[in-house]
Amino acid sequence: MRTKKVNNLKGFRNFLPEDQTLKNYLVRTLKQVFEAYGFEPLETPAIEYASTLLGKYGNEADKLVYTFKDKGDRLVGLRYDLTVPLAKVLSQNSGQIPLPFKRYQIQNVWRAEKPQAGRFREFLQCDVDIVGTNSPLAEAEIIALTVNCFKKLGLENFEVKINSRQVLFSLLNELNIKEKKQQMSFLQTLDKLEKMGPDKVKAELLEKGFREKIINKLFTELKTIKPDENLKKIFDLLSYYGINEKNYSFSPTLVRGLDYYTGPIFEVVLKNEKISSLAGGGRYDELIPSLGGPDISGTGLSFGLDRIINLLKEKKQLAGNLKTKKNVLVLTFSDLLKENIKTLTQLRKNGILGEIYLKDSSFKTQLKYADKKGVSWVIIQGPDEIKAKVLTLKGMNKKEQKKLKLEEIIRILKDS
Repeated sequence: MRTKKVNNLKGFRNFLPEDQTLKNYLVRTLKQVFEAYGFEPLETPAIEYASTLLGKYGNEADKLVYTFKDKGDRLVGLRYDLTVPLAKVLSQNSGQIPLPFKRYQIQNVWRAEKPQAGRFREFLQCDVDIVGTNSPLAEAEIIALTVNCFKKLGLENFEVKINSRQVLFSLLNELNIKEKKQQMSFLQTLDKLEKMGPDKVKAELLEKGFREKIINKLFTELKTIKPDENLKKIFDLLSYYGINEKNYSFSPTLVRGLDYYTGPIFEVVLKNEKISSLAGGGRYDELIPSLGGPDISGTGLSFGLDRIINLLKEKKQLAGNLKTKKNVLVLTFSDLLKENIKTLTQLRKNGILGEIYLKDSSFKTQLKYADKKGVSWVIIQGPDEIKAKVLTLKGMNKKEQKKLKLEEIIRILKDS
């Protein structure tokens, strides 16, 4: 009888150990930076009342929220993003959470999108936000944190592009585009400038009914536009943080697609490479009260974890950091199992990451297993080693081995 093949639902993934290890490393590294900057962790339920989620993202996005009836016949939905849950927590705990509140949240979200390359229906989202202040210092903190995150990951060829919705709104007002709906329509098309190029953007703006004279004037103005006073303050603050100017720049054509941004906006890109943004965010003054939270302003940023992982894999940036995660394998000899386990236990007590081979197999089979798993070191403790009161340390990468005392091996492994 043939076994029926079991498939994942479209848009959902398994993460095998190698990929999950990469993801764990990335999350661990980001958390270290977040907490060094005083950000606190937050977790919220995967399932919310549908009324908490719907009507918060716009009609098109509402269609992407997974909703269903639970066992109690209540209409519920899966978490769509991390911003609505933040607003909900602030609403539920008004007066109890000290403001400004600096939080990070790293949890899965679900969206019923059409699966395609790079787009999934379940993915891990990572947000950092500062709420309860409209000071430019909050933006400087977020940007400085972001720069340090990418540097800690070993990436240097990046920059944070910075602009302000206020700069763009002022420019549109000067061009007599003053109605909010018109402004957002114009900006949504301008946001496609890097992907589509100026000719296609101009054509789309013409299709939307904007006059050619106004469009041409806007493109002329964009070449000479300067940062406003608020952005200048942010740039000054970044210099106080010691952030190198090569890692950020004023980008007057940066728009960011979401309607709710009201002030400074930022996006992380790789220099001289055609790749989607690695992170992005900005200030939102009206979002939290509109989602049911208190009337406070906020600023935040989301990291594109899948894109960052793919980039690090391409650049082999993680290889050196992850090899030690499967540092040592102690081979087993059936009649010396007691001694083998004692050796493993001593290694673990000394902070060495190690495991023991769990089957009764030949020496050759055990070495093949170690090689396939990418183990850095193998320890052999057979009859000859017991007799000589030593252990054999075999380097799987260097293909060399030495007979040493346990204390010497521990010292070598700690230094490796």
